[in-house]
Amino acid sequence: MSYTVNSSILLTDLPINDRPQAVASAGFTRAEFWWPFPTPTPSDAEIQEFVDALKNAGVQLTGLNFYAGDMPGGERGVLSQPARSEEFQANIDAVVKIAQATGCKAFNALYGNRLDGEDAAEQDRIGVENLQRAADAVAPFGGVVLLEPVSGTEAYPLKTAADALAIIEKVGRDNVKLLADFYHLAVNGDDVERAIEDHAANFGHIQIADNPGRNEPGTGELPLEKWIDRSRELGYGGVIGLEYKASQEDPFAWLPREKRA
Repeated sequence: MSYTVNSSILLTDLPINDRPQAVASAGFTRAEFWWPFPTPTPSDAEIQEFVDALKNAGVQLTGLNFYAGDMPGGERGVLSQPARSEEFQANIDAVVKIAQATGCKAFNALYGNRLDGEDAAEQDRIGVENLQRAADAVAPFGGVVLLEPVSGTEAYPLKTAADALAIIEKVGRDNVKLLADFYHLAVNGDDVERAIEDHAANFGHIQIADNPGRNEPGTGELPLEKWIDRSRELGYGGVIGLEYKASQEDPFAWLPREKRA
């Protein structure tokens, strides 16, 4: 089993550029991040500092979110929102720069909440076009754009695997794939086992947290190990993203150190 530490939901007591070293000190060699900058278009110096932090720690960046707006304020992406579309498009260049500097190949594009007063069909049209732009931008170096069902935000329209797959079909690019976050799918009442049986071989990425609580594996009731094993049996060959909230001082105590790298 290969794990990657989501260093935007974990290790939050540290500045962003200190987190890769904390990942390495905990015995891991891979990390993923939500968008690590406050704006969609950070300076070259800001990008270089982030890249250097990863390289100096010897940590491989396995996943990066596109700019998603004000996440603490409840935003969950901007790519399907007419007034924010240009922000997303401008962000693509910054994502590509980071990808080329780090070798990262997986990029999570949060779809964006539905907006009062905006036509849902128009939001979907813009969303599909922007996903196509993103997919075409990362395709030359083997990049994959991930589309994720999300829980906890009523206005976010993609709640099940089927919701995301319907958009992916409209995008029509082979390098746009489902991000199967087992926590989000379970909380939203989706049939996780059915999604695994039908789509595991084409999952772009898997993330995990237990439920209730969104804490470490083993703190809740989800059969995460069973779901991961079955996904692998059916052809999923990627890493497993640890995207949970720590419930104790050592967020990785559940996982023996020899199984982390």
